Amino acid sequence: MKNNQFARKTADHQTVIEELQRIHFLDDQINHAQTPAAAYRSLLKKAFVKVRGEHEFDTKLRNYLATPTADLKDYLDVGEPITADIFYLVALQLCGFLPEDDFSLAEPLAAMKKMQLPMLAASGAWTKEQVLDAWYLLLNTHTKDGQTFLDLLTNQGYFVPFYNQSAQQKPLFFNGKSQAVFDTAKLIREVVYVESSVDSDGDGKRDLLKVQIIRPADTEDGLKVPALFTASPYNQDTNDEAGEKAMHNVNVPLTEKQPNNLSYEDIAYHDEKLELPVPRPVNGETKYATETFSREYSYTLNDYFLARGFAAVYSAGIGTLDSDGIQTCGDPQQTEATIDVIEWLNGKRRAFTNRTDNIAITAWWCNGSVAMTGRSYLGTLATAAATTGVEGLKTIISEAAISSWYGYYREGGLMIAPDGFPGEDADVLAIETMSRMKAAADYHLHIKDYFDAQMEKMARDMERESGNYNTFWDARNYLKKVKNIKCDVLMIHGLNDWNVKPGQVEQLWQALRDVPVTKKIILHQGQHIYINAFRSLDYTDMINLWISHELYGIQNGAKELLPNVIVQDNVTPETWTAYQDWAEPSATRETYHFAEGRLTTATADHEVVSFKDSLPKDIFNRYAAHHDQWAQDLLADEPNALSANCLLFKTNPVDDDKIIDGRVHVHVQAASNHSFGMLSFQLVDYGKAKRFNVSPTPNSMRKIDLGYRWREDQLREFTLAKFPTPFKMISKGHINLQNRENAWKVDELKPNQFYEIDVDLQPTFHRLVAGHQLGLVVYATDFGMTVRGNQDLRYSLELGGCHLDVPFRLENLASPSL
Repeated sequence: MKNNQFARKTADHQTVIEELQRIHFLDDQINHAQTPAAAYRSLLKKAFVKVRGEHEFDTKLRNYLATPTADLKDYLDVGEPITADIFYLVALQLCGFLPEDDFSLAEPLAAMKKMQLPMLAASGAWTKEQVLDAWYLLLNTHTKDGQTFLDLLTNQGYFVPFYNQSAQQKPLFFNGKSQAVFDTAKLIREVVYVESSVDSDGDGKRDLLKVQIIRPADTEDGLKVPALFTASPYNQDTNDEAGEKAMHNVNVPLTEKQPNNLSYEDIAYHDEKLELPVPRPVNGETKYATETFSREYSYTLNDYFLARGFAAVYSAGIGTLDSDGIQTCGDPQQTEATIDVIEWLNGKRRAFTNRTDNIAITAWWCNGSVAMTGRSYLGTLATAAATTGVEGLKTIISEAAISSWYGYYREGGLMIAPDGFPGEDADVLAIETMSRMKAAADYHLHIKDYFDAQMEKMARDMERESGNYNTFWDARNYLKKVKNIKCDVLMIHGLNDWNVKPGQVEQLWQALRDVPVTKKIILHQGQHIYINAFRSLDYTDMINLWISHELYGIQNGAKELLPNVIVQDNVTPETWTAYQDWAEPSATRETYHFAEGRLTTATADHEVVSFKDSLPKDIFNRYAAHHDQWAQDLLADEPNALSANCLLFKTNPVDDDKIIDGRVHVHVQAASNHSFGMLSFQLVDYGKAKRFNVSPTPNSMRKIDLGYRWREDQLREFTLAKFPTPFKMISKGHINLQNRENAWKVDELKPNQFYEIDVDLQPTFHRLVAGHQLGLVVYATDFGMTVRGNQDLRYSLELGGCHLDVPFRLENLASPSL
């Protein structure tokens, strides 16, 4: 195991004393202890929260080794001094590490260092003050199960006596983070209906939005808490069968597009000021909701904070079960409906206790501060909300979020499916998330005809056949309004996410450079996943530090302590490194020229090479059904069914490790034998090595408890595959050859004429190990993403006009933070 802690605050001795007193670890018995060993014994007794009586405590002490030959009770009984070796040998056992399996009994300090666990730098016999400082540090140290030692004690019931403290004594903060002093057995669950400022179903009434709230019972006694709001169109279930029926056929030909001379202004979306229906009349007011629920579609990160003084708020939004409206797939109406919930939480909007009685209810329990959480569509709506500058939204924690919907379903004038979902498009997603279908009478009697008509309009407006950027997509481009963002932004994204591709977060990262807010980013090696239960990273601690500052106003140094950029290494497991920046626009680039089968720093000859795009029917059908096999064959060195359908260029093996940081740029001179065509590119790390498994490995025996007798999350971690592989795809990119200038302007493509083509591949942060080769595969049909026409197309490259620009980091790898 290797521990990476970025959210642990250092503290001077006075702060240690104050904070230990705050959580009741320091009392008169410890204050009056005559020796360091006596103080240490008292600390241990408090930590063993389930132990009753002195005899039971002594028995517990005998379970721990103080030295390789003495148990902890015998050692303390003879009055030997507390030293670093003694303290940390016991600390490793307290944190769940096993002697001989995880560390050597003879070398506990070496084990602490190897696992990157923090230690007090003190030699010889310790003083009582040093024992207290080390104990404070231990409480903030991660255990074998990926949580702090204090969280481990929390899950055993340490904070249960705090449940009955008055609301005025809560929340409780330790090392800058809110602690689990809220009784999750008494959480209040209620439903309200926020009146929005949209009428997306055109029925002449403002859409009501169902909102589910889970809040601490302490709010009934006057405590006001902030809200973690997750806007999830999936929250009220999905229509998987309807969505499957709506999927588009991707086995269709690429076709010639009519040239145009469009400018951006010709297709730009401009906000429309629609006349809204009048608000509903208010027939009364109340403090209490009349509806409740039993179990929500929860997010485990929100669950963790329900025990720590935050409310969790969920809303599926327009077009979902028990709400009004229709699904619109990311348009301004959906954004407005999202921020309307925030405005209610902030006291600026009304909600009702049910859909009919018009009895108004306020979020009287909320302190007006809101953070938005969630991954994918959920993180996307957080990004959309942030671009409105809505009051009360203090921060967003957006994971794998879309910043522009065009880049999700299109690229470079082409239809590009999110990986794993060929045939999906904006209309399909709208149908899948239109959970009003679940209420048969409501849907079929009141909304079906209108929704069907709107889906027909969406199908026309999104121009699937052309793949062009147009007004439909411009309306769903949140990057246009980044300058309106007032909240701080924490982004999390997978460098191997080919569903919501890394370019989505990189575009937001770049756009935020000129916006006066704090921005942070965490880049991991996963695909489209959550990372809050990774053992090697203190992700939950970082979020706790962040939102304790953002939502409670605690001056804990979160903005200074947390690095701007944290990247998970792609070679060594459990390694996370802090950097100042990612994908700097001014980064130095190394240029490689194309030669036959090679990428070279020397200028190449003006040779023409070609590849075809068609396949025999049986092979085509096999690849269409098995994208994974196609992906392997495309990158393989050995001759196979795709050898004539692509070109491969490689560098010489690199002498030293190199980090590719940002977008690799491809420039080619290319021709098609028809008046239309497309090119695709994959950047590849060639070299035999054991690489990370595609998905994190779950530890079936270990769970992360989210509180005392509360919910759990599955502990997991990226591990190396059992067998080495010869290559790994790093990045990719696609372009329609008729969209050489931009995604909205279509140019003529004359057959067999060479054109200058420029493509920025998806951004990355990848360590290319010494001895490996950087490769570029040039091809056309991408069986997982593009249309698959299996047409008689042939493409040619004039090598003298082709080159690859790679942004390598100049500095060496930094050291991971502890």
